[in-house]
Amino acid sequence: MKTRFSSLVSVKKDSMQKSERVVKKANQNLQNAQEALSESLQQLQEIAPPQEGVISDFLANRTLLDAQRTLIKHNEEWVAYARQELFNAQEELKHAMIEYEKFKYLEVEEIKKILDARKLQERKDLDEVALMTYEKKRVDKEAS
Repeated sequence: MKTRFSSLVSVKKDSMQKSERVVKKANQNLQNAQEALSESLQQLQEIAPPQEGVISDFLANRTLLDAQRTLIKHNEEWVAYARQELFNAQEELKHAMIEYEKFKYLEVEEIKKILDARKLQERKDLDEVALMTYEKKRVDKEAS
């Protein structure tokens, strides 16, 4: 049944579904960031310092460790950003769901009003038919 809120409900539902997709994407982005951080931490553990050799080997190892630490810091920042992005997306979804539910409720209430008005009109029509039938039977009895 169409009401004046039907089109708004449809728009709000589309908005809510879009927000749900954004939350899914943000969640996937967070998982990717956490996996990258985990990988970079694992790679840091796998870097073994040289036990003996020339100073250039030690310097190369130190440079490799510094590069890995920079990558870890970058991945930590990515995880923090992805968490914030997910939080914002969840807040937007919550807002969209509230808006959708609000207009859905208004639509349901409007439908209830329409149905109540129809029921009332039907009762009036039935009462009128019953009254006309009663009057007809009374007039027929008096005429007999």
